[in-house]
Amino acid sequence: QEQLVESGGGLVQPGGSLRLSCAASGFTLDYYYIGWFRQAPGKEREGILCISSSDVSTYIADSVRGRFTISRDNAQNTAYLQLNSLKPEDTAVYFCAAGPGCLEFDYWGQGTQVTVSS
Repeated sequence: QEQLVESGGGLVQPGGSLRLSCAASGFTLDYYYIGWFRQAPGKEREGILCISSSDVSTYIADSVRGRFTISRDNAQNTAYLQLNSLKPEDTAVYFCAAGPGCLEFDYWGQGTQVTVSS
């Protein structure tokens, strides 16, 4: 079964850090673009970062530029989202996705909750 599973979310204080994981099964993640999205309560889902299959950064939202980065470990078939300098407005459900481009995703994870609060 082809799927993506996120993990690593939780409650963190403002200024803190988290690393989210996106584990793929049933397909090889390094052939795909990887995107990370988030959806805050009452808001639409927004794309925040995307990297190509060759790990070239293709898109970074202004709201996370300089604070969030994507990486991947092909041996683990897993992608990561490093979240630094977290702010309360970063509170959202975070989703990873994989596909042939940053505008087309074939696989989606179920999401993981990140809450930034003191």
